[in-house]
Amino acid sequence: MRMIFGAVAGLCATMVMTMAMRRLYAMLPPGERYPLPPSEILVSLCGSTNDRAHTTRTVLAHFLYGSLSGAIYPLVRSKLEGPGYGLAIWAASYLGWIPAAGILAPATEHPLSRNLLMLVAHVAWGTALAAGFRELELSRNDIFTRDPAPDVRSRQIT
Repeated sequence: MRMIFGAVAGLCATMVMTMAMRRLYAMLPPGERYPLPPSEILVSLCGSTNDRAHTTRTVLAHFLYGSLSGAIYPLVRSKLEGPGYGLAIWAASYLGWIPAAGILAPATEHPLSRNLLMLVAHVAWGTALAAGFRELELSRNDIFTRDPAPDVRSRQIT
């Protein structure tokens, strides 16, 4: 159940991340406003172009990766909380498996401003992930329990 909660929290956190990415993208220098890594990854993997189907697949893949990364969170949460987990996902992805697989060049070869955008977005994602996961866990243990505390049962809604 915890991994499912992590996946749900990761999916929701990806919306926060996407909002951050959209706002920070507008602050990039004009010459660096080309598609962000999720799109670049799909172009590398699928040879897609910037048509409507490509952009839809990019959004879906971005949210799927956020959800899958969120599913792992409960397994490492005791060692790596929220924002740190977001940064670890960034490092494992953009300095690790993505360049190792020959999909994109490592982050060290990308412009600093684009790396800063992605780092901030991953901190936002990790923060939202931790908050969402915590809320799911807390709600399971209190507001959605089958047997509410005796004082709660006796209250009347007026």
